[in-house]
Amino acid sequence: MPLNLPDRLPAIEALKEENIFVIDEKRASSQDIRPLKIVILNLMPVKITTETDLVRLLSNTPLQVEIEFMKIKDHVSKNTSEDHIEKFYKNFDELEDNKYDGMIITGAPLEHLEYNDVSYWNEIKKIFDWSRTHVTSTLYICWAAQAGLYHFYDVPKYPLEEKMFGVFPHTLKDKKNPLFRGFDDEFFVPQSRHSEVRGEDIEKVKELTILSDSDDSGVYIVMGRNGREIFVTGHSEYSPLTLDGEYRRDLSKNLPIKMPKNYYKDNDLEKGPVVKWRSHANLLFSNWLNYFVYQETPYDIMEIK
Repeated sequence: MPLNLPDRLPAIEALKEENIFVIDEKRASSQDIRPLKIVILNLMPVKITTETDLVRLLSNTPLQVEIEFMKIKDHVSKNTSEDHIEKFYKNFDELEDNKYDGMIITGAPLEHLEYNDVSYWNEIKKIFDWSRTHVTSTLYICWAAQAGLYHFYDVPKYPLEEKMFGVFPHTLKDKKNPLFRGFDDEFFVPQSRHSEVRGEDIEKVKELTILSDSDDSGVYIVMGRNGREIFVTGHSEYSPLTLDGEYRRDLSKNLPIKMPKNYYKDNDLEKGPVVKWRSHANLLFSNWLNYFVYQETPYDIMEIK
């Protein structure tokens, strides 16, 4: 089944060029199927890029998925047009009476700040708490994963001496978890962050389980509440050129940045990246949608609690 997206969302045309099957609201309304309702709180500055990355992965499923985009109230995006935000995003207070089969909360460039110093931290906490009673399963990505682990379970984050930047091999600690059906024993994940959470802190919390980690980049996926919360520290959703764009941007600003590890062919910038994470990313999102959203959510969405 295709992805049901808001009419005229830029991601529609971009993904059609990639031969990915998406439909708009008009066509979806003619199909007699109860779609999964997914809300995305997009905290990333370049919102259209993140929308496209996530939609690309959510489309790889036989389920019909209906997406809404949430934003932080009164937070002005400097990298996305006001017109786009007005067309496709709603404030939390416009959506808080709704219930959703799944939710995705993205990363944000806020790692240098203490959580309480984030200007919208109080609203983020309110949304986190709301998700526990209004969403079947929530996927927290990168900064959101660190913030969720801190808010719910008091797991601290630690600054890194240098940016964790590149594509790193990861392994599974629980191969039988349905989130990993079809995974290889070793798989690759893009990482791009200045801070980390540590396994020894997470292991002290009985409600949490570390599902995957890396000798190079540390904790990757943590599960809470039997899969109603899944915390992902990396960026499996990244497109092939995202790390390249970040690297070139930082170089142009003369920021202290090393070449992303395990990314460019022969470690040569001009040869471009070698994509090692696409199959893993598709499995991760399709397994989450199938086993932790579709298989667990009630048919009557208002029964979510």
